[in-house]
Amino acid sequence: MKREILISSTPQEARVAILEDDILVEFLVERPDAARSVGDIYLGEVQAVLPGIQAAFVDIGTEKAAFLHASDVGGDEDEEDENGGGGNGRRQPMPIQDVVKKGQKILVQVSKEAISTKGPRVTSQISLPGRFLVHMPQSAHIGVSRKIEAREERARLRALAKENMPKDGGGLIIRTAGEELTEELFRREIKTLVSTWKAIQKKAAKVRAPALVHREAGLTKGIIRDIFTNKVDSLTVDSKDVYDEIARYLEGIDPDLMKRVHLYDETLPLFDEYGVEDAIRVAFQRRVDLPSGGYLIIEPTEALVSVDVNTGRYTGKKDPEKTILKTNLDAAREVARQLRLRDIGGIIVVDFIDMETKTNQERVLQELRTYLNRDRARTRAFQVSELGLVEMTRQRVRPSLYYSLTEPCAHCEGAGRVFTPESVVRRVERALRRAAANGGDRRLALRVHPQVALHVLEHEPDFLRRMARNLDLKLEIRDDPLMKADEFRLLSGPAATDVTAKYGM
Repeated sequence: MKREILISSTPQEARVAILEDDILVEFLVERPDAARSVGDIYLGEVQAVLPGIQAAFVDIGTEKAAFLHASDVGGDEDEEDENGGGGNGRRQPMPIQDVVKKGQKILVQVSKEAISTKGPRVTSQISLPGRFLVHMPQSAHIGVSRKIEAREERARLRALAKENMPKDGGGLIIRTAGEELTEELFRREIKTLVSTWKAIQKKAAKVRAPALVHREAGLTKGIIRDIFTNKVDSLTVDSKDVYDEIARYLEGIDPDLMKRVHLYDETLPLFDEYGVEDAIRVAFQRRVDLPSGGYLIIEPTEALVSVDVNTGRYTGKKDPEKTILKTNLDAAREVARQLRLRDIGGIIVVDFIDMETKTNQERVLQELRTYLNRDRARTRAFQVSELGLVEMTRQRVRPSLYYSLTEPCAHCEGAGRVFTPESVVRRVERALRRAAANGGDRRLALRVHPQVALHVLEHEPDFLRRMARNLDLKLEIRDDPLMKADEFRLLSGPAATDVTAKYGM
């Protein structure tokens, strides 16, 4: 599989696109006013301890207090999570009230950014990622990424770690990039990580909580550290400053990789040259077309993300089961790609087209899991339910691309829909009846969007006369293109006072 990384950087933002076989599969953005915080380490102060939900709230200086669950206090990490973000192999946590107290100063690391109305989630299990290792100063655990499958290599790496652990103790995880790691590289990186931890402790002893004591690597450096290995065919960057930064970093860890780094200096923007801009635009659309002619409808909600699979114009030839199977297999591959591209996390429910045979259900589920294995985030897909749904989860550490780069529509207030012109007219009618019942000025001017005014003109031409006759009002209507499609205003008297709120709208 061909893998490429594109980095487009300006002082205002850095954008990273990851391509597999010339198809965009991941897109990441970082801006100075919205820097990523996952991995940052703070000296915080416990604000409240809540035994009822086995959690504490910690002031780390952010707008909302950070959430610290009992399971994120102490304990060892699972060896599969090479990013040090916590896994499934933790021991049973101690009661939160036994390990933290209100007013206590505590070192915590952000494991999940603030999302929607929730503050950031933090852990006291500090982990410091390097290129080959993740150092966990407060743990004694030694693990190897499960993506390193060869048994002999896993055993060699464990032995290497045990023989070269620092005197100060601590635990570590050998990352996927650490396959075939030499003793020299191991010693060099663990020395750097231990020095970083000592610097964090030294700074934490001097500052007053809440305070930031360690900033995680930025987007570009993090991508080079975590992804850019000999399994990536090329890395292309359009900024000379970023190119030089990458060169300096690689010189210390893997100079041979510089042969795969290219500086792009053509007139046509980098992302346009590779067709990435068009793919990014699709990432914000509800509908995603499939190669077979079918399509997906992706709907984010507060609780979960639903994905609906449809055959569309693809009707096959004779066998409907084969038609459905082909569409579902295409959908399984595209669902896995869209989750990565949009950085969707949390609970996802996929409504595949109903299949008659258990064998076909298993084929589709296996196809989905195969493509999910390419995802850097932890994912888990469950068996097809009795309703034909596939429920799955994906690790969420920050808001999705959809929530990060968009905001609720000012016209529909985030609903995605607005009232029809006929519905607006009925709302106007109810407001007029309230105005007549309340007394006051009988001369009213109605301001509406041009589409609503056109609906009245074409479909209800007697509306104003009927309202004036039945309610004893003097009415006139004015269209206003600056108004929202389903908004209206009632103006009273010569001074044209807005009385919309007074009459219930």
